[in-house]
Amino acid sequence: MSKRAGGRSGQALLVWGLLVVAANLRPSLTGVGPLLDRVQADLGLAPAVAGLLTTLPLLAFAAVSPVVPRMAARWGPERLLWGALLVMTFGIAVRWIPSAGALFAGTVLIGAGIAVGNVILPSLIKRDFPDRVGLLTSAYATVMGGVAAVASGVAVPIAEAAPGGWYTALGCWIVPALVAVALWFPQVRAARPADGTVRRRRLPWRSPLAWAVTAFMGLQSLGFYVAVTWLPQVFQDSGVGAATAGWLLFLYQAVALVTSLAVPIALRWARDQRAVAAVSSAALLTGYAGLLVAPGWVLAWTVVLGLAGGACLVLALAFLSLRAHDATGAGELSAMAQSIGYLVAAAGPVVFGLLHTVSSGWEAPLALMCVAATGQVIVSIAAGRGTVPGAGADRDPLGAGEPR
Repeated sequence: MSKRAGGRSGQALLVWGLLVVAANLRPSLTGVGPLLDRVQADLGLAPAVAGLLTTLPLLAFAAVSPVVPRMAARWGPERLLWGALLVMTFGIAVRWIPSAGALFAGTVLIGAGIAVGNVILPSLIKRDFPDRVGLLTSAYATVMGGVAAVASGVAVPIAEAAPGGWYTALGCWIVPALVAVALWFPQVRAARPADGTVRRRRLPWRSPLAWAVTAFMGLQSLGFYVAVTWLPQVFQDSGVGAATAGWLLFLYQAVALVTSLAVPIALRWARDQRAVAAVSSAALLTGYAGLLVAPGWVLAWTVVLGLAGGACLVLALAFLSLRAHDATGAGELSAMAQSIGYLVAAAGPVVFGLLHTVSSGWEAPLALMCVAATGQVIVSIAAGRGTVPGAGADRDPLGAGEPR
């Protein structure tokens, strides 16, 4: 435990801060899918342009993630994360303005803020809770997934009942964002001063294990963002209503919480994570294949995909810490895995939609997801054990060099 987090009250406040930050890393994104048809109709957007609402945050993740370790070295991770929360909050506010330009500009700001949180959280957990990486990763993944699921489920009801319609459904997430800004501020005040020295740092581009972790992160993220973007439309074309499709997307994310909580228990009995990762990825393949060959069983395949997706998310996040020597390595591996991984994920919803347009059906897009899941099974074997060699950093911006 770091000196800064010492004492039960300080430690508890840090954990609560991390969890509240995690609660804000997905709802502004997952609430878009169920509302995409309304957004498209009200703003007169072409389908490909409307799809950018999901793709732009992922491109922001890919662009911002590689520079987060250097920014953390200059300003300190606590200050950087607090600034990112402010940017994200401002982005939500901008997106509430009734215009297409504001909607897209706010989406980019939200993506940039979330990108910093995506990289910083695994590093802070590795630094301040090195003996509880699995437990806290599961906790923040569960919170993140749970709030994301709620955002999907309530999006259409809020848009139908609240003044402002879908603008309010997207803008209401400014409330938990402001809570996160307030709750994280004590960590900014307690942080050690940054010395402002930024030395050259290398991401582990030459490590095969780092590439395996990156591939696993990218493929599971591709599946998640395809699901939150297109599953509601797939469900509606199977004969369910728009609101029901939104609640099925909620179910997909809600059942993921079960495996988010169960994965750390399974890992305690395993020497490494290869078997758990391979089985979870194979379950994803089963769910996509089920939607392809038996689309009438939409409820069953939703549950299978949710359970498998929850496990894969926790594993992908845990790999960022478990495959690293220390907090510095976790930050570097996280930056690499999320920059390349989210580029892969960004292509998913676009290619999925293009295949649907070209083929006039869901068979080709779902076949693509079966191929992606097969690739994930393969890379899971490599990503499930070992340690990425150190990148040769001269100093540790996250404080890993302190006695714990």
